[in-house]
Amino acid sequence: MSFKAAAIQMCSGVDPVKNAADMARLVRDAASQGAVYVQTPEMTGAVQKDRPGLRAVLRDEPNDIIVKTASGLAEELGIYLHIGSTAIALDDGKIANRGFLFGPDGKLINRYDKIHMFDVDLDNGESWRESAVYRPGSEARIASLPFAELGFSICYDVRFPQLFRAQAVAGAEVMTVPAAFTKQTGEAHWEILLRARAIENGMFVIAAAQAGKHEDGRETFGHSMIIDPWGKVLASAGGTGEAVVIAEIDIAAVKSAHDKIPNLKNAREFSLEKIATPAAGGVAA
Repeated sequence: MSFKAAAIQMCSGVDPVKNAADMARLVRDAASQGAVYVQTPEMTGAVQKDRPGLRAVLRDEPNDIIVKTASGLAEELGIYLHIGSTAIALDDGKIANRGFLFGPDGKLINRYDKIHMFDVDLDNGESWRESAVYRPGSEARIASLPFAELGFSICYDVRFPQLFRAQAVAGAEVMTVPAAFTKQTGEAHWEILLRARAIENGMFVIAAAQAGKHEDGRETFGHSMIIDPWGKVLASAGGTGEAVVIAEIDIAAVKSAHDKIPNLKNAREFSLEKIATPAAGGVAA
């Protein structure tokens, strides 16, 4: 079975209303080209590093404009619409970096909260502490669609291969990686990480990205792409501005990759021992 998938590249600003309108325009473009699964990037609703500014536009899930717009769009266009993530206000004062998958009837199929928090200090002076603002998720989920078994991740999750392996073993055929990679980390690691996750698990990877210079001052890497189970980039976008990246996904390629290199079946458990090294001139006890 095959289907047409789209990764939407955006340069979201600080206003969720404008971002929702931009999202709708791009999603309609993708659907007009035959895409039945459409993915938007991480933080579709607002890219805003100023914490008070972000909290000022936050809403809970039932009142979030991205959620409401996406539900209506999915039903209007008869597609599976995956909001890579948007910031959702929680009752405990924290925020969820939450993704949503809506079906062609507009109903919610799955929600996924980003598990791994981007707490890093880069050598260009950028410092991020997502854990200070966001509540991490703790559940991985796979959605059974008519044309594929769909796994979920968000951005920094891609650096944790165990999340991808667990979903591959459980039957995921397509992994989703909506993201807002920084320019520095994207230039160094983005494509390598995506292709590695595809190759080592024999699965498709669909990665919609934020791209360019945002209103809040940050710069994201872009290069949204769709990768097959052999690691081939089927379609990709540039590093700045909006784009609609589309590719035909032939799910039979997953079985083909597993037949050629059955590493999921060949995997073995093993013990690990740390060997003490004697000091110079000494003898190990």
